[in-house]
Amino acid sequence: MQRFFRNLTNLWKDEGFLHTVEKIETIIAKFLSLAMILIIIIATIDLIRVVMVDIFSEPRMLLSIGLFEFFGMFLNVLIALEILENITAYLRKHVIQVELVIVTSLVAIARKIIILDLDKTPSLSIIGLGVAIFSLSISYLIIRISNANR
Repeated sequence: MQRFFRNLTNLWKDEGFLHTVEKIETIIAKFLSLAMILIIIIATIDLIRVVMVDIFSEPRMLLSIGLFEFFGMFLNVLIALEILENITAYLRKHVIQVELVIVTSLVAIARKIIILDLDKTPSLSIIGLGVAIFSLSISYLIIRISNANR
């Protein structure tokens, strides 16, 4: 019982509190990693299923769902892998790697553009995507230059 109260007292000290917060962050990051692995497995199985159904159904033609929808599904898996890499990089170094986050964002926007139906998309949305790509590209360039100078 004395040990419990001593640990509780240590929790309110800055070092003890920060250590507890770090433990909780690590537990949550591990949970997110496991959840992301499950999502990646499900998305990959779905992608394989769609391709197999297309290949073995009549009439036999590759990707009747449309090439852009296939690319969208493929990029979903790639984005999920990038997010998992972000989480595992955080677990390794306990630092969020901004360059990796920006690259993941660029891939996500690229996916959006690839599957975009230009006939149904308002022009303001297209302009917004362009501004987002430009902003992320400039951010990526700044980070790359600052990392090269270190």
